[in-house]
Amino acid sequence: MNWVEVEIYTTSDGIEPLTGSLLGLGIGGFVIKDAADFNEFLTDKSINWDYIDDDLMGLKDCETTVTIYLPENLQGKENLDAVRQELKALKSRDTANAFGRLEYSLKNVREEDWANGWKKYFKPLKIGEKLLIKPSWEKADEDETRTILEIDPASSFGTGQHNTTRLCLELLEQELSAGDKVLDLGCGSGILSIGAVLLGAQSAVAVDIDENSVKIARENAAKNNIADDRFTTFCGDITSDPQLAENIGNGYDLVCANIVADVLKAMSGLFKNFVRRGGKLIISGIINTRKDEVTDVIAANGFRLERVSESEDWTAAVFTAV
Repeated sequence: MNWVEVEIYTTSDGIEPLTGSLLGLGIGGFVIKDAADFNEFLTDKSINWDYIDDDLMGLKDCETTVTIYLPENLQGKENLDAVRQELKALKSRDTANAFGRLEYSLKNVREEDWANGWKKYFKPLKIGEKLLIKPSWEKADEDETRTILEIDPASSFGTGQHNTTRLCLELLEQELSAGDKVLDLGCGSGILSIGAVLLGAQSAVAVDIDENSVKIARENAAKNNIADDRFTTFCGDITSDPQLAENIGNGYDLVCANIVADVLKAMSGLFKNFVRRGGKLIISGIINTRKDEVTDVIAANGFRLERVSESEDWTAAVFTAV
């Protein structure tokens, strides 16, 4: 398998929140290069040396980086899209600009090449009992009886291939009632909100912190012949923008949030503002080791845990607003 080296630029103060975000995405291996560590090494009087290699000395003034390695396939593409979203979310919370520029570069492949190369791995995928997820460049069988959800994710997370998205779609199919009003927080490609409408929801509102994701979600809704009056989008961060939360409104029958553990916890006190009493909340994007931590804080904010669903290292959960 080929691997793509992704170098993320941050600061010494940004290492902990950045690596925490990566762990939340299921990325557990990374290489950290930090000038502060080398300067500490230089000032350590207990160590004696006669010579330090020039390459090592170059660390003295280097920009702090966290390097990860992603497979050069569709899963890697999904991971990179999720990393991109996390960097934007982290930057929006870094009001003191303590975490550096939070940008990334690919070391051994051009991003535009990868942007097209991953497509060969994206084939039609059956999810749950009713949906067939497919990209626009693939054709469904003529005798296909499933509801076809056509998705071109571009640079946004959400093809249905990742366990977190698949879990969420399966639970959405099971919990959705015809005519429901649905809210999708952290919509990415729009796959969940579009899927909800195709499965019978009256309307869906899709929200993301990334303006490009919002644009892609609207385009995907149009590809699935969803009218504008049934699909509304907002761009912004509900945890820091009360006006956005007010504009989104309330009384939703079903709210879904496929994000990461830390963001779900940050949103935990806000979910109740959106979902009606007796309505459902579906969360996903949780590493199994943090399942109890996240579900407990959601339950403490006005929800009853109904059930959890797991796939490999990931957990999704369904709650009822009480």
